[in-house]
Amino acid sequence: MDTPYWVALSFVRGIGAVRFRRLLDAFGSARAAWEAPEESLLESGLPESVCRNLAGLRSRLDVAASWEQIRTRGIQVLTWEDAAYPERLGALEQPPPVLYLRGAILPEDAWAVAVVGTRRVTRYGRQVAEEIGAALARQGITVVSGLARGVDGIAHRAALQAGGRTIAVLGSGVDHIYPPEHRRLAEEIIPAGALLSDYPPGTPPDAANFPPRNRIIAGLALATVVVEAGETSGALITARFAAEQGREVFAVPGGIYAPQSKGPNRLIKNGAHPFLSVDDLLEVLNITQVEQYRQARLALPDDPVESKLLSLLRDEPLHVDELRAQADLPVAQVSAALTMMELKGLVRQVGAMHYVAVREAAAEYRTDEKST
Repeated sequence: MDTPYWVALSFVRGIGAVRFRRLLDAFGSARAAWEAPEESLLESGLPESVCRNLAGLRSRLDVAASWEQIRTRGIQVLTWEDAAYPERLGALEQPPPVLYLRGAILPEDAWAVAVVGTRRVTRYGRQVAEEIGAALARQGITVVSGLARGVDGIAHRAALQAGGRTIAVLGSGVDHIYPPEHRRLAEEIIPAGALLSDYPPGTPPDAANFPPRNRIIAGLALATVVVEAGETSGALITARFAAEQGREVFAVPGGIYAPQSKGPNRLIKNGAHPFLSVDDLLEVLNITQVEQYRQARLALPDDPVESKLLSLLRDEPLHVDELRAQADLPVAQVSAALTMMELKGLVRQVGAMHYVAVREAAAEYRTDEKST
C-alpha cells in the first residue's frame, strides 16, 4: 500500500504539488521516492535543502506507526490516486497531493458553493450569511467555508440547522481546531460533512497557512460568495483564487461607507455578480440537477441487482466484465444497473469500464436495505 508514503512525503517541508509530481515521475511511486538515496533525489531535481529535509525526516519517522496513528484517530486520507478525491479540486493545475479529513466527502458535494467573509461581521452580514447558508442547504447545495470566526462559522451553522451538508477547510491539521471556540461546531460538522485540510495531522494553526487553504475552499466550489470583507480580508484571496480557477464570484453589496462592504463592493465594480438572492446564483450557475439527483438518491428501490453488485464492489476498481462474471448476470442488466447506481452516488467509474463503490453511500444503502 502506497498511501502511508504519500503521508510521509506530505510531512516533508518544501514538497508541494509540483515537487510531489516530480518525485512520482522520477521514481514511479511515493514509496520509491521516500526510500530513494539522497543522490537520486538530487538528480530528480529536488533542491538540496529539501533533500536534507526528506533525509532527516526519514531517519526519525516510522512510516507504519505514523500511518496507524492516523487511522486509529479516525482521520481519512485521500491522494491523487484515490477515486474519492474531489473531482473539482483535482481539476486544478496544482491540486494538493494529499488531503486529510474527518467526516466524509459524498458525491452530492460536487454541488458546493463557498461562503466566506470577515471575522468582524456586522448585524447585516450575520443576517445575510445565515440566509445564504440556510437557503443553499435547502437547495441541496453543500456549503464550503473555513471555520473562521464571523461569516464562516455563521454559514456553517446555518447550513447544519437547515439540515444540509457543509465542509470546513482548515489552515491546520484536522486534529487542531481553530479557533478553539469552534470545537463544538467542528464536531457537529463531521457527521454532516467534513473537516478537510492538506496540512498533516499535528500541524498547528499558523497565519501563513490560511491564504493557501483559501485556494482549496475556492477549488471545491462551483462559486464563491463573499458576504462582508474589508479591503485586506482573506475572503478576497478566496475570491481571487475562484476567479483564477474559472469559477463564478458573487459579492453581497453593502453601504458605500461601511468598512466591511468595501471588499464586496469593489468585487462587484470589477465584475463579480451582485448577490441579491440564492435564485440569482442558481440562475447564473444553471443548477437544475441538484433536486433531481437528490430524488434519485431517495428513490432507491429494493433492487436485488443493485444489492448484489454492491456486495461485490469495494474500494478496488473492478472491470464491468469481471463484475458481470461474479454476479452471474447478463451484461446489459449489469450495465443498466451501474448507470442508475452511478446517478444515485452508490458507485463511481474510475477508468474505462472500471467501477468502485462509494463507501459512505453504499454503506447507507446497505443499512436501509437491512431495515426494510
